[in-house]
Amino acid sequence: MIKCRSLIAATAVLAVLSGCTANPYTGESQAGKAGIYGGVGALAGAAVGAATSSKKDRTKGALIGAAVGGAAGGGYGYYVDTQEAKLRQQLQGTGVQVQRNGNDLTLIMPGNITFASNSADISSSFYPTLNSLVLTFKEFNKNGVNIVGHTDSTGSAELNQSLSTRRAQSVASYLAANGVASSRISAYGAGPNQPIASNANEAGRAQNRRVEINLRPL
Repeated sequence: MIKCRSLIAATAVLAVLSGCTANPYTGESQAGKAGIYGGVGALAGAAVGAATSSKKDRTKGALIGAAVGGAAGGGYGYYVDTQEAKLRQQLQGTGVQVQRNGNDLTLIMPGNITFASNSADISSSFYPTLNSLVLTFKEFNKNGVNIVGHTDSTGSAELNQSLSTRRAQSVASYLAANGVASSRISAYGAGPNQPIASNANEAGRAQNRRVEINLRPL
């Protein structure tokens, strides 16, 4: 009975935190991201609080755990909301796509705007965009910055692996040289092994030639 009351209390916290808002990019109604993260944190906190409290204090422990877990989860959800909004504003019209999956943000940078063909030298026209990212990464410093280079399947596997690695490293070096902490940055090349479109036609190959920056909690 005590355990049941604890879960009911945690569920009430989840209901309060998970209000609906309108997505500013699609206009669709959605559960608030901060509320979702807060609700998940609340349920996890309630379970831990109940499990670690004495028998007579389980309800109290669940409520305290729910409050602490909800605050922690909602806080990072709001942090990502704010970072996502700023990135979308900064990158509008640059050709860089911003994708979100839960806590993770991914920036997809097509190869035609970042590098010349078969080159790992950053195109001069892309420096302003990278400079904007530097400012944002320094302001939002709770993310790891994972940079991955990708190619299409044209040419040898060895050539594509080398090119994708050098391109990822070029972006990483630029970010680090301009003040993004190197301890946050990782870079590697995936070659042609992670396509997002078919390599059977030029349109698909163009999509596969890209650099991605994945922003995840440190």
